[in-house]
Amino acid sequence: MPRDIHPTAIVHPKAELAQDVSIGPYSVIGENVTIGDGCRIASAVLIDGETTLGKNNRIFHGAVIGTVCQDLKYRGERTCVRIGDGNTIREFATVNSATGEGESTIVGNAVLIMAYVHLGHNCVIGDNVVLANAVNLAGHVRVHDFASIGGLTPVHQFVEIGQHAFIGGGSRIPQDVPPFLKVAGNPARVYGLNTIGLARRGFTAEQRALLKRAYVILFRSGLNVTQALERIHAELPRTAEIAMFVDFIRNSERGILK
Repeated sequence: MPRDIHPTAIVHPKAELAQDVSIGPYSVIGENVTIGDGCRIASAVLIDGETTLGKNNRIFHGAVIGTVCQDLKYRGERTCVRIGDGNTIREFATVNSATGEGESTIVGNAVLIMAYVHLGHNCVIGDNVVLANAVNLAGHVRVHDFASIGGLTPVHQFVEIGQHAFIGGGSRIPQDVPPFLKVAGNPARVYGLNTIGLARRGFTAEQRALLKRAYVILFRSGLNVTQALERIHAELPRTAEIAMFVDFIRNSERGILK
Protein backbone atom coordinates (compact mmCIF):
# COMPACT_ATOMS: atom_id res chain seq x y z
CA MET A 1 0.00 0.00 0.00
CA PRO A 2 1.50 3.39 -0.96
CA ARG A 3 2.13 6.17 1.52
CA ASP A 4 -0.75 8.56 2.18
CA ILE A 5 0.80 11.93 3.03
CA HIS A 6 -1.43 15.00 3.20
CA PRO A 7 -0.15 17.84 1.00
CA THR A 8 0.09 20.19 4.00
CA ALA A 9 2.28 17.80 5.99
CA ILE A 10 6.02 18.57 6.13
CA VAL A 11 8.21 15.48 5.88
CA HIS A 12 11.98 15.91 5.80
CA PRO A 13 13.41 14.25 2.68
CA LYS A 14 15.82 12.21 4.83
CA ALA A 15 13.10 10.80 7.08
CA GLU A 16 12.57 7.07 6.55
CA LEU A 17 8.94 6.07 6.02
CA ALA A 18 7.65 2.59 5.21
CA GLN A 19 5.31 2.28 2.27
CA ASP A 20 2.17 1.70 4.32
CA VAL A 21 2.22 4.94 6.33
CA SER A 22 -0.33 7.76 6.49
CA ILE A 23 0.38 11.29 7.71
CA GLY A 24 -2.37 13.81 8.30
CA PRO A 25 -2.61 17.53 7.62
CA TYR A 26 -0.06 19.93 9.11
CA SER A 27 2.00 17.21 10.74
CA VAL A 28 5.80 17.62 10.79
CA ILE A 29 8.25 14.72 10.51
CA GLY A 30 11.91 15.49 11.23
CA GLU A 31 15.12 14.50 9.49
CA ASN A 32 16.16 11.59 11.74
CA VAL A 33 12.76 9.96 12.13
CA THR A 34 12.00 6.37 11.07
CA ILE A 35 8.36 5.23 10.82
CA GLY A 36 7.44 1.56 10.29
CA ASP A 37 4.70 -0.21 8.35
CA GLY A 38 1.08 0.50 9.12
CA CYS A 39 1.61 3.63 11.23
CA ARG A 40 -1.16 6.21 11.17
CA ILE A 41 -0.10 9.75 12.03
CA ALA A 42 -3.03 12.15 12.50
CA SER A 43 -3.13 15.93 12.06
CA ALA A 44 -0.76 18.48 13.63
CA VAL A 45 1.57 15.81 15.05
CA LEU A 46 5.26 16.65 15.53
CA ILE A 47 7.77 13.79 15.44
CA ASP A 48 11.35 15.00 15.72
CA GLY A 49 14.79 14.06 16.96
CA GLU A 50 16.31 10.59 16.67
CA THR A 51 12.94 8.85 16.84
CA THR A 52 12.01 5.37 15.64
CA LEU A 53 8.46 4.04 15.47
CA GLY A 54 7.85 0.34 14.85
CA LYS A 55 4.81 -1.08 13.09
CA ASN A 56 1.10 -0.29 13.37
CA ASN A 57 1.32 2.64 15.77
CA ARG A 58 -1.51 5.15 15.85
CA ILE A 59 -0.63 8.73 16.80
CA PHE A 60 -3.53 11.12 17.37
CA HIS A 61 -3.91 14.88 16.83
CA GLY A 62 -1.40 17.19 18.44
CA ALA A 63 0.96 14.61 19.93
CA VAL A 64 4.62 15.65 20.19
CA ILE A 65 7.28 12.92 20.11
CA GLY A 66 11.06 13.06 20.21
CA THR A 67 11.63 16.69 21.09
CA VAL A 68 14.52 17.80 23.30
CA CYS A 69 14.07 16.84 26.96
CA GLN A 70 13.30 19.30 29.75
CA ASP A 71 16.35 18.32 31.78
CA LEU A 72 18.63 21.21 32.77
CA LYS A 73 21.62 18.85 32.55
CA TYR A 74 21.05 18.27 28.84
CA ARG A 75 23.89 19.73 26.76
CA GLY A 76 22.90 18.75 23.24
CA GLU A 77 24.24 15.19 23.28
CA ARG A 78 22.78 12.67 20.82
CA THR A 79 19.85 10.80 22.36
CA CYS A 80 16.75 9.13 21.00
CA VAL A 81 13.19 7.86 21.39
CA ARG A 82 12.38 4.24 20.53
CA ILE A 83 8.73 3.18 20.21
CA GLY A 84 7.73 -0.42 19.50
CA ASP A 85 4.71 -1.89 17.70
CA GLY A 86 0.96 -1.53 18.05
CA ASN A 87 0.91 1.46 20.38
CA THR A 88 -1.77 4.14 20.67
CA ILE A 89 -0.70 7.67 21.58
CA ARG A 90 -3.68 9.96 22.04
CA GLU A 91 -4.21 13.69 21.66
CA PHE A 92 -1.52 16.13 22.89
CA ALA A 93 0.61 13.49 24.60
CA THR A 94 4.32 14.36 24.81
CA VAL A 95 7.26 11.95 24.69
CA ASN A 96 10.61 13.65 25.34
CA SER A 97 13.96 12.41 24.15
CA ALA A 98 16.53 11.21 26.66
CA THR A 99 19.46 12.92 28.33
CA GLY A 100 22.97 11.44 28.37
CA GLU A 101 24.99 10.50 25.28
CA GLY A 102 23.44 7.52 23.50
CA GLU A 103 20.56 7.16 25.99
CA SER A 104 16.93 6.46 25.01
CA THR A 105 13.36 7.06 26.06
CA ILE A 106 11.60 3.76 25.33
CA VAL A 107 8.00 2.69 24.80
CA GLY A 108 7.35 -1.04 24.32
CA ASN A 109 4.49 -2.72 22.46
CA ALA A 110 0.69 -2.47 22.73
CA VAL A 111 0.86 0.51 25.09
CA LEU A 112 -2.08 2.89 25.48
CA ILE A 113 -0.97 6.45 26.19
CA MET A 114 -4.07 8.59 26.68
CA ALA A 115 -4.51 12.31 26.08
CA TYR A 116 -2.14 14.82 27.71
CA VAL A 117 0.20 12.17 29.13
CA HIS A 118 3.81 13.30 29.53
CA LEU A 119 6.76 10.91 29.31
CA GLY A 120 9.89 12.59 30.60
CA HIS A 121 13.44 11.88 29.51
CA ASN A 122 14.83 8.36 29.88
CA CYS A 123 11.48 6.81 30.80
CA VAL A 124 11.15 3.11 29.98
CA ILE A 125 7.63 1.81 29.41
CA GLY A 126 7.09 -1.95 29.08
CA ASP A 127 4.49 -3.83 27.03
CA ASN A 128 0.71 -3.65 27.49
CA VAL A 129 0.92 -0.66 29.83
CA VAL A 130 -2.00 1.77 30.24
CA LEU A 131 -1.31 5.41 31.10
CA ALA A 132 -4.62 7.24 31.55
CA ASN A 133 -5.30 10.89 30.79
CA ALA A 134 -2.77 13.45 32.09
CA VAL A 135 -0.44 10.97 33.79
CA ASN A 136 2.88 12.78 34.22
CA LEU A 137 6.06 10.71 34.40
CA ALA A 138 9.22 12.54 35.45
CA GLY A 139 12.63 11.57 34.14
CA HIS A 140 14.00 8.03 34.46
CA VAL A 141 10.66 6.47 35.49
CA ARG A 142 10.30 2.78 34.63
CA VAL A 143 6.87 1.18 34.19
CA HIS A 144 6.90 -2.59 33.79
CA ASP A 145 4.62 -4.78 31.64
CA PHE A 146 0.85 -4.74 32.23
CA ALA A 147 0.96 -1.92 34.80
CA SER A 148 -1.88 0.63 34.75
CA ILE A 149 -1.73 4.21 36.04
CA GLY A 150 -4.94 6.20 36.54
CA GLY A 151 -5.42 9.72 35.26
CA LEU A 152 -3.95 12.91 36.76
CA THR A 153 -1.20 10.96 38.55
CA PRO A 154 2.31 12.41 38.82
CA VAL A 155 5.20 9.97 39.28
CA HIS A 156 8.48 11.13 40.83
CA GLN A 157 11.75 10.80 38.93
CA PHE A 158 13.54 7.44 39.16
CA VAL A 159 10.43 5.67 40.48
CA GLU A 160 9.77 2.12 39.29
CA ILE A 161 6.28 0.63 38.85
CA GLY A 162 6.20 -3.18 38.94
CA GLN A 163 4.44 -5.59 36.60
CA HIS A 164 0.64 -5.85 36.90
CA ALA A 165 0.50 -3.00 39.44
CA PHE A 166 -2.59 -0.78 39.44
CA ILE A 167 -2.45 2.87 40.52
CA GLY A 168 -5.71 4.71 41.06
CA GLY A 169 -6.36 8.07 39.44
CA GLY A 170 -5.35 11.27 41.21
CA SER A 171 -2.58 9.58 43.19
CA ARG A 172 0.93 10.95 43.79
CA ILE A 173 3.70 8.38 43.52
CA PRO A 174 7.01 9.34 45.23
CA GLN A 175 8.36 5.79 45.74
CA ASP A 176 8.48 2.43 44.00
CA VAL A 177 5.31 0.36 43.61
CA PRO A 178 5.96 -3.40 43.86
CA PRO A 179 4.44 -5.70 41.23
CA PHE A 180 0.91 -7.11 41.56
CA LEU A 181 -0.28 -4.47 44.05
CA LYS A 182 -3.07 -1.90 44.11
CA VAL A 183 -2.16 1.66 45.13
CA ALA A 184 -4.12 4.90 45.43
CA GLY A 185 -4.25 8.23 47.20
CA ASN A 186 -2.31 11.36 48.02
CA PRO A 187 -0.28 10.43 49.95
CA ALA A 188 -0.37 7.10 48.16
CA ARG A 189 -1.03 3.90 50.10
CA VAL A 190 -0.97 0.22 49.24
CA TYR A 191 -4.49 -1.22 49.41
CA GLY A 192 -3.85 -4.87 48.62
CA LEU A 193 -3.35 -7.19 45.71
CA ASN A 194 -4.54 -6.21 42.22
CA THR A 195 -6.86 -9.22 42.37
CA ILE A 196 -9.23 -8.29 39.55
CA GLY A 197 -6.43 -7.37 37.16
CA LEU A 198 -4.55 -10.59 37.89
CA ALA A 199 -7.67 -12.71 37.39
CA ARG A 200 -8.36 -11.01 34.07
CA ARG A 201 -4.82 -11.80 32.93
CA GLY A 202 -5.11 -15.49 33.68
CA PHE A 203 -3.41 -15.81 37.07
CA THR A 204 -4.81 -18.87 38.83
CA ALA A 205 -6.48 -18.81 42.23
CA GLU A 206 -3.41 -20.56 43.66
CA GLN A 207 -1.05 -17.94 42.24
CA ARG A 208 -3.19 -15.11 43.60
CA ALA A 209 -3.45 -16.76 47.02
CA LEU A 210 0.33 -17.11 47.24
CA LEU A 211 0.86 -13.48 46.26
CA LYS A 212 -1.69 -12.39 48.85
CA ARG A 213 0.25 -14.27 51.53
CA ALA A 214 3.42 -12.43 50.48
CA TYR A 215 1.53 -9.12 50.59
CA VAL A 216 0.20 -9.82 54.09
CA ILE A 217 3.66 -10.71 55.39
CA LEU A 218 5.17 -7.55 53.94
CA PHE A 219 2.47 -5.02 54.80
CA ARG A 220 0.34 -6.47 57.60
CA SER A 221 2.67 -8.45 59.86
CA GLY A 222 4.36 -5.57 61.66
CA LEU A 223 7.78 -6.64 60.37
CA ASN A 224 10.24 -4.30 58.72
CA VAL A 225 11.08 -4.92 55.07
CA THR A 226 14.19 -7.00 55.75
CA GLN A 227 12.39 -9.20 58.27
CA ALA A 228 9.39 -9.59 55.98
CA LEU A 229 11.54 -10.69 53.04
CA GLU A 230 13.29 -13.23 55.25
CA ARG A 231 9.93 -14.62 56.35
CA ILE A 232 8.66 -14.80 52.77
CA HIS A 233 11.83 -16.66 51.80
CA ALA A 234 11.37 -19.09 54.70
CA GLU A 235 7.64 -19.74 54.37
CA LEU A 236 6.67 -19.41 50.70
CA PRO A 237 7.79 -21.37 47.64
CA ARG A 238 9.93 -19.34 45.24
CA THR A 239 7.58 -19.34 42.27
CA ALA A 240 8.21 -16.98 39.37
CA GLU A 241 5.71 -14.49 40.84
CA ILE A 242 7.12 -14.60 44.36
CA ALA A 243 10.65 -14.24 42.97
CA MET A 244 9.59 -11.18 40.97
CA PHE A 245 7.88 -9.66 44.01
CA VAL A 246 10.85 -10.24 46.33
CA ASP A 247 13.54 -9.25 43.85
CA PHE A 248 11.76 -5.99 42.99
CA ILE A 249 11.61 -4.98 46.65
CA ARG A 250 15.16 -6.09 47.35
CA ASN A 251 16.49 -4.05 44.39
CA SER A 252 14.40 -0.92 45.01
CA GLU A 253 16.57 2.20 45.15
CA ARG A 254 13.93 4.71 46.23
CA GLY A 255 12.21 2.38 48.67
CA ILE A 256 8.67 1.04 48.31
CA LEU A 257 5.35 2.61 49.22
CA LYS A 258 4.07 1.43 52.60
